[in-house]
Amino acid sequence: MAEQSCLVTNDWICGEYLRSRSQELTDATVQHIGITVVSVLIGLAVAFPLALLARRGRRFAGPVLGLTTVLYTVPSLAMFSLLLPLFGLSAALVVTGLVLYSLTILVRNILAGLEAVPQEAREAARGMGYGPARLLWEVELPLALPAVMAGLRIATVSTVALTTVGSLVGKGGLGNLIEDALPSFFKAQVLTASVLCVLLAVVADLLLLGLQRLLTPWTRISGAVLPPSGPVKAGASASAPAKVEVG
Repeated sequence: MAEQSCLVTNDWICGEYLRSRSQELTDATVQHIGITVVSVLIGLAVAFPLALLARRGRRFAGPVLGLTTVLYTVPSLAMFSLLLPLFGLSAALVVTGLVLYSLTILVRNILAGLEAVPQEAREAARGMGYGPARLLWEVELPLALPAVMAGLRIATVSTVALTTVGSLVGKGGLGNLIEDALPSFFKAQVLTASVLCVLLAVVADLLLLGLQRLLTPWTRISGAVLPPSGPVKAGASASAPAKVEVG
């Protein structure tokens, strides 16, 4: 008697599923990566000026940090419902929601990194004639890079997971496959999409870690001394916990 197909027996691990649905998996993965990359880049572009504003003093820090924290606590379903009249059922709806969720992580880490820059470094730069803009870009920002990159890694991994929630509007990348498979409990599709999502998060984190090491070679020097209030590391308490919801 011929052995039944793993698709017929609904096995968790099924090579036939990978062969027959390769294009569908590729398209979903590409969409997932695209939404994640765009969301994180826009989030970083928005978070940087907000962090600079918050650094100006408590009068600005309180509202900025408070607002980003409140946005982070809004459930994804409610967030998408609020944004729906503005963007409709589009990828822009998902991207905007993901950008808003990333702000609390990015703003806090950028702010922590800038505040950890030694005052001696600032004074030395000013003594050499550095203006505010040059001081920021050539002195403060490079020294704050470890904290900025740590926040970027956390935000990216969180966004990879949250992108699956976009399946609510059909723009969730791998989340679309998970949602489509749940009614019939298509095991191979659920497992494959979930594993791919995890692999994307791991690969993204490793790539950003490599970029961090490339941009901050001084952190690898043996015996290097960091200021007592040094940059926030990934997972430190100054960063908000990664918001993870799987569609």
